[in-house]
Amino acid sequence: MRARRKKNLDKRANLASKVIVLSKTSEVLGLPEDERYDVYYPEKLFDNDNPVELEIGCGKGRFITEKAENNKSINYIGVEIQLNVLISGAEKIVEKGLKNAKLFNVGAEILKYTLPEKSISKLYLNFSCPYPKKQYENHRLTYKSFLEIYKYLLKDGAEIEFKTDNDDFFEYSVNSLLENGFEITYLTRDLHAGDTTGNVLTEYEEKFVKLKKNINKLTARIKK
Repeated sequence: MRARRKKNLDKRANLASKVIVLSKTSEVLGLPEDERYDVYYPEKLFDNDNPVELEIGCGKGRFITEKAENNKSINYIGVEIQLNVLISGAEKIVEKGLKNAKLFNVGAEILKYTLPEKSISKLYLNFSCPYPKKQYENHRLTYKSFLEIYKYLLKDGAEIEFKTDNDDFFEYSVNSLLENGFEITYLTRDLHAGDTTGNVLTEYEEKFVKLKKNINKLTARIKK
């Protein structure tokens, strides 16, 4: 269900415009392939050449804000298609004065046209929508077409970190990764049963942990 439009959204987005990159996803996909590219180069966005880590589906920005606050030598890009949701994260970044975080108000489908090839040092997929119905399989962020986009964006040796509370989605994602040119470098079906040092909670993760729900996690990289 789409969230109710927040009050004064346009005004709030304008005040946070230094951290929000806007693009109309459907319009981009409606263009011929060679006209879709509107590339934002990280070294220009951040005015440095530090490593760049990407979170797709950043929601209200808790995860990416904490990562950026604790790792000033790394640049972070969060992607969220709903401006109504993304605005909360943008305001957090502005409030904290973080210079190493930007938010892209785009769909993951156009990231190939928005970011340079081999520009991402790590990619995070945190509690993505599982789209359990088979007819929506191609919307899952671990579907093969999205994995091809990640292959384009990731630097050599860079990893994907994926977390979900949905056991079926996790199994699907493991198989999809293995079938589409990735290797699994770490896997657990109960993250919080072990050492969670360095783990940054998302809003959803905190909720599910309190409910005693197991959290699945894996890391994967492109198979050599």
